Amino acid sequence: MNAIEPRQTAARCPICGKPVEPAFRPFCSKRCADIDLNRWLSGVYAVPAKEDEDEDGARPADSREGDPS
Repeated sequence: MNAIEPRQTAARCPICGKPVEPAFRPFCSKRCADIDLNRWLSGVYAVPAKEDEDEDGARPADSREGDPS
């Protein structure tokens, strides 16, 4: 029986595209790892969120409903 092995491609740094260095995986260097960390800490990377809905998907009650002012 001859099993087909999946083809492995060389991993690339997500910041600069150079080959990954095992000591800094998934990056090529400490510099690229630090760039990525700075992007997370400064808010460049963000998970989109809808603030219109509560966690269960229901819209929160508007406290101004029925208020004549």
